[in-house]
Amino acid sequence: MTRLSRHLILFVKAPRFGGVKSRLARDVGPLAAWAFYRRTLQATLRRLGRDPRWRTWIALAPDRAAFRPLRPRPPVRARTFAQGGGDLGARMARAFARLPPGPAVLVGGDIPGILPAHLAEAFRRLGAFDAVFGPAADGGYWLAGFRRRGLGGAALAARAFKGVRWSSVHALADTLANLHRAKIAPPLALLEDVDDGAALARFTASRAP
Repeated sequence: MTRLSRHLILFVKAPRFGGVKSRLARDVGPLAAWAFYRRTLQATLRRLGRDPRWRTWIALAPDRAAFRPLRPRPPVRARTFAQGGGDLGARMARAFARLPPGPAVLVGGDIPGILPAHLAEAFRRLGAFDAVFGPAADGGYWLAGFRRRGLGGAALAARAFKGVRWSSVHALADTLANLHRAKIAPPLALLEDVDDGAALARFTASRAP
């Protein structure tokens, strides 16, 4: 049997000044928020996007950004496409649906602690489970992954994201409730996406010598 390709979706916004990390910008100012996001996205592209163990896809917002050069520059073999319209759930489901067959995981560009080992573990678990999630400290999740086997592979992702209360403490619980008949892997390590000044302060403190 041919082994299906593994797919990584980097689900990100183009790093335009004033167009990213609005909650963080309210706490630290738009320049600091933009600089943090750009640095983190650049590190994520370098750290994850060049790994030969998976194919990298970049789902960009706003849609027009998918037709312009991305800065920081993505890896040469990465493919870029527009997220399209709808709420967060609709856009994430669309990203999973458009990929070739094979297990796929989706992560954002604002998770400074993410490492290739986290993705490798997610793919390993998808060998035995239908879905896997990386829980975030705020009740959401920093990774969503689906095995995507058989004719209904993409349908599971579409069902997972319907009616989720995004940007709330209920996001992961709502998603898991949508998957009550699926085989869910044990959660990955708890990580934090930096959405506000308090989260940025914790991240900065964690890097102090």
